[in-house]
Amino acid sequence: MGKEWVKNVILVEAREKESAYRAVKIVFTNDIMSKVRELLKKSGYSSRAIEYYENHLNVGSIENPDAHYMFTGPCGDTMEIFLKITSNVITEAKFQAIGCAGSFTSGSALTKMITGKTLEDCEKLDDNDILHHLGPMPVQKVHCARLAILTLEKAIEQYNKKK
Repeated sequence: MGKEWVKNVILVEAREKESAYRAVKIVFTNDIMSKVRELLKKSGYSSRAIEYYENHLNVGSIENPDAHYMFTGPCGDTMEIFLKITSNVITEAKFQAIGCAGSFTSGSALTKMITGKTLEDCEKLDDNDILHHLGPMPVQKVHCARLAILTLEKAIEQYNKKK
């Protein structure tokens, strides 16, 4: 992996941060994406986590969500969650993030896990459930699962106050 690849990754990260909470799907060339995949694998991410990261699973927003919350964790990563809720069941979930691959994979895992579940079931989830769903993740990124859970908890709390 040469300096050009590192320069491209840094440029991509800068562009993501400039998007100010807007999900921007970045299309990598096959060569760059294979290097990103290799780097994530060497860093300790599971195949599922890499797949979620590559495919931007549930990254986006929902117009007129029933619940919405943005939370910044102590590491500086920010997650924003959007929920559609019908009869106390989450029917659609999307998120946006400014952060690392760990934040994106955790957000993707969370939104996949909660779609179709009741709010009560979602309130029982914790970061270990996300980590179990994703599989191996670098130790220094485990806190990203906590960021996703805290963002969900705050969104549900805000929703319940509005009812």
